[in-house]
Amino acid sequence: MDHKQRMKELVELLNRYNYEYYVLDSPSVSDFEYDMLLRELEELERLYPEDILPDSPTQRVGGAAQTEFKKVQHKEPMLSLTNAFSYQEVLDFHNRIIKTGITPTYVCELKIDGIASTAHYENGEFVLGATRGDGVVGENITLNMKTIKTLPLKLKEKYNLEVRGEVYMRKDVFNRLNEERKASGEELFKNPRNAAGGSLRQLDPSITKSRNLDIFNYILVNAEQYNISTQYEALKFLEKLGFNVCPTYRHCKTIQEVFDYIEYWHDNRHNLDFETDGIVIKVNEFEYQKKLGFTAKTPRWAIAYKFPPEEVVTKLLEIQFNTGRTGKVNPLAILEPVLIDGSVVQKATLNNEDFIKERDIRVGDYVVVRKAGEIIPEVVRVDFTKRDSKLKPFEMIKNCPSCGQPLVRKEDEAAYYCLNEQCEGRILASIIYFASRPAMDIDGLGEKLLTLLYEKGYVRKITDIYRLKNYREELIQIDRLGEKSVDSILDAIEVSKNNPLDRLITGLGIKLVGSKVSKILANKFKSLENLRTKKFEDFIQIDEIGPQIAQSIEDFLSKNQDLIDELISLGINPVVESAEEFKQIFAGQTIVVTGKLVHYTRDEINDIIEKYGGKAAGSVSKKTSFVVAGEDAGSKLIKAQELGIKIINEEEFRQLISGE
Repeated sequence: MDHKQRMKELVELLNRYNYEYYVLDSPSVSDFEYDMLLRELEELERLYPEDILPDSPTQRVGGAAQTEFKKVQHKEPMLSLTNAFSYQEVLDFHNRIIKTGITPTYVCELKIDGIASTAHYENGEFVLGATRGDGVVGENITLNMKTIKTLPLKLKEKYNLEVRGEVYMRKDVFNRLNEERKASGEELFKNPRNAAGGSLRQLDPSITKSRNLDIFNYILVNAEQYNISTQYEALKFLEKLGFNVCPTYRHCKTIQEVFDYIEYWHDNRHNLDFETDGIVIKVNEFEYQKKLGFTAKTPRWAIAYKFPPEEVVTKLLEIQFNTGRTGKVNPLAILEPVLIDGSVVQKATLNNEDFIKERDIRVGDYVVVRKAGEIIPEVVRVDFTKRDSKLKPFEMIKNCPSCGQPLVRKEDEAAYYCLNEQCEGRILASIIYFASRPAMDIDGLGEKLLTLLYEKGYVRKITDIYRLKNYREELIQIDRLGEKSVDSILDAIEVSKNNPLDRLITGLGIKLVGSKVSKILANKFKSLENLRTKKFEDFIQIDEIGPQIAQSIEDFLSKNQDLIDELISLGINPVVESAEEFKQIFAGQTIVVTGKLVHYTRDEINDIIEKYGGKAAGSVSKKTSFVVAGEDAGSKLIKAQELGIKIINEEEFRQLISGE
């Protein structure tokens, strides 16, 4: 293959991977594989600059901004960093600086595995949040960033400034989120960064809020105007203002101290509650940064050292297949148990048929395994030096592992599907999804127990969940359940009957209908009985619903009228109360709630304010109509008093809405 053809191939591959990562939030390759391909392209472009393609990823700073959000022009470009994969490359970086006559010190910071963002403040108040986008134009995600509890909405000083950082997801939050997605039959997030990206770019801020994101801040734009002369001082300044700064940063006076820092965190990073994939090394002195300047897309005064992923070799014992609720059949590697990053791994993803065949993976092979994003185990490649010549090439199964019906590979997809709607694998996955946290959220009724109940014949469809009370004595006899646990589960099932309509619609598992579309349908049609009568033309008139989703909803309803009858007969028929049913006693009013409440959570009282026509605000201003103050109310209460704004307590608020 000549160099032009290889350059074209690399550009196409890398642009595809960029799209998957930045737009779809679903990367198909690891950071390490991407970096190696990018490095190969950069080397070819260095040798043959006349053949650089205009759409090469080296000619732009990053991925494209999504069109669903308003675009934001960055006043100062958010540039990427050059990567280093060895100590020698870090030393080369240092020596290039020394040759300019500069003797720098460095600030080393952990490279947070998240989503780059920027936050703008006016008079100390947060006014704009944006993603990095392509480095020049990002996405306006102000409402979503406001949901991040570690981002201050008001600073300790009334500065006008721009602060950049990394939005990330903690490991415990990520693990819990993936458990929920697994229980609901949804595709798992590959790593915390993937999950953070998908959460941060949700059009519905309530979804972002539910994902419990965090942020570390590390750049103060134009720091010199605040009489700050070094990166170390800038980090201290940010901490003083109330920003969350990763506390592991270090001022290194020599390159050896930089290497010591890298070595320490290479060995200890797994003890952190967040993911890091390397170390960012910055020249500390701003005057030196200015002298060193920039290339077209990276600063010459900073570099990112990337940790090598831990890879181990183990034997592939078997390839199993499972069928999800949509009929998608996924291959799973069963491995000889092996220790990776402190945990025992026995299973790993194999993605799909194309992935397996491209890498020529065979049962009995010794395979290289690593944790994708150091979380989800994946098979990377085969150790061909250990291959037994008698091993047979992989062949995709032809029939569903659950029902035996022929599988179908859809056009333009790598996955195979079972189209049998009566497939027991699909039915069980649907039942598990119905009871899962994103849907009806029935506490105690998880995947393992529902699988057992399905096998015993107690639950063969979702409505059978509400008949489990008829099997109370039989359930008590199940190992590790007992009377107390069974009663708790049965109580949770009864409580779920009062869930909002959108949760019920989500639980039905209509193809292409997730929690967001379910909320739209619930708010539009108000009841299951009303929804069941609607047709394609009713759904297509809704702005957020396209023809594929509209057709999917109509198809589901036409086939499941008996199921809807059964749900209603069992007392599962939630109704959305129309806004008109509430007296709009707060119409045109802006209300702030502060302090600890006795009868409401903060979300509950804000929902009540909005139902009665008001606007629930987070800060007190001259536009505030009144403040509801609970116990231990702080600065908001003081400001309301200073501005002469009416203040009521929780009991007075309850009297207002009850009409007393």
